[in-house]
Amino acid sequence: MPGERRCSQPGCNEAGEFRAPPEDGPRSGFDGPGAWRFLCLDHVREFNARYNFFNGMSAEEISAQQRPYAGWERETRAFNAGAGGTPRWADFLDPLDAIQARYGTGRHAARKDGKPLSDPERRALRVLGLEPDVDRRGLRERYSELVRRYHPDRNGGDRSHEKALQDVIDSYKLLKGAAAFA
Repeated sequence: MPGERRCSQPGCNEAGEFRAPPEDGPRSGFDGPGAWRFLCLDHVREFNARYNFFNGMSAEEISAQQRPYAGWERETRAFNAGAGGTPRWADFLDPLDAIQARYGTGRHAARKDGKPLSDPERRALRVLGLEPDVDRRGLRERYSELVRRYHPDRNGGDRSHEKALQDVIDSYKLLKGAAAFA
């Protein structure tokens, strides 16, 4: 194919699909990812078999790299605990909900029909992937779709989606009895 990379190993005409560092090793002083060479599957396997991360390091440098906390020496900037009114993370299904609550960016849009929704009802709508203005029919259709998607009988007995299925069922039970969907 035109424009396809070839393996950079001399004499090889296979496609170079896998990225590897240059033969002479990485440049000293990091100022970006540098040049890469591209190898075919067989040649990248050969490269990986003979690759030695510690090549050229002194015994002290190797010891420093093998420490359990290597790379974690820098302290991070602490969050301002006294900023006031910080949300409890457990109150939110999604961390972005907490950020929106903290900074006021996620104001709840009102339903067009004026019927109010509680916070648990809004969370249930998010679980189902629905907008606040959905009607009862849309709610029922989405519930049916998600139950079919997550039910073990429709997935060859795979029970890995049981938690998602239970969340969908609980959300639907809450919403079908809500005043907004009466």
